[in-house]
Amino acid sequence: MYFIANWKMFGGLNSLNSINIVLKFLKKFKKNKLIKIIYCPPNTLIESMSKKLKNSRIDVGAQNCHEEENYGAFTGSINSIMLKSVGAKYVILGHSENRKSGETDKLINSKIKSALKANLRVIFCIGETLKEKRKKITKRVLAKQIKIGLQKVKRKERVLIAYEPVWSIGTGLIPKSGDLLKIIKFIREKTKKNKVLYGGSVNSKNISELKNVFNIDGFLIGGASQEAKKFIDIIKKTYS
Repeated sequence: MYFIANWKMFGGLNSLNSINIVLKFLKKFKKNKLIKIIYCPPNTLIESMSKKLKNSRIDVGAQNCHEEENYGAFTGSINSIMLKSVGAKYVILGHSENRKSGETDKLINSKIKSALKANLRVIFCIGETLKEKRKKITKRVLAKQIKIGLQKVKRKERVLIAYEPVWSIGTGLIPKSGDLLKIIKFIREKTKKNKVLYGGSVNSKNISELKNVFNIDGFLIGGASQEAKKFIDIIKKTYS
């Protein structure tokens, strides 16, 4: 079961102290071998976090990358090779917050290919807006995002699919269990080889409901992952 912590624009060097609490918890947690934790902090913390977690079972990822495979004149950008060099093993791509800023399915496809070529694993986010949900075109939207995003992508098995309904992120709302079950099944039919995660307002209060949805391989967790206690609560309640 994957537990991916997306810290977004949060954290300084002192924030790494919270990792000690999680490491201590894992040593005592009897089911720790069933867990895969991945921290995705801001780029400024990737190297420091990677060094801190070097001898642990926790991996580190990035939150985005540039699509260009080589170095170039792209001020302020960081590509997959650079992320790999400072210890990242994963990268989140296609997050709705970046799609909202103008990232297209075609651009995300280029980023996925670049990341895989640099030997990073990809956490590929897909999801519909509230308007699209109300129009009842969720499956059409997801199918398009998957088709274009994974077009001509080799080593698809190194891509984790994270279903994150845009209307759920940061709102406290989550899909009804029956609806989520159908969507996870639909995504699996489209992707076959990929692990499928859920993200969007995951917290310690709703994890008991979310964990019971059949065929979910884990969770992409935003705000609740920034505090060690809340993150640990989510993990414990997943296995209680």
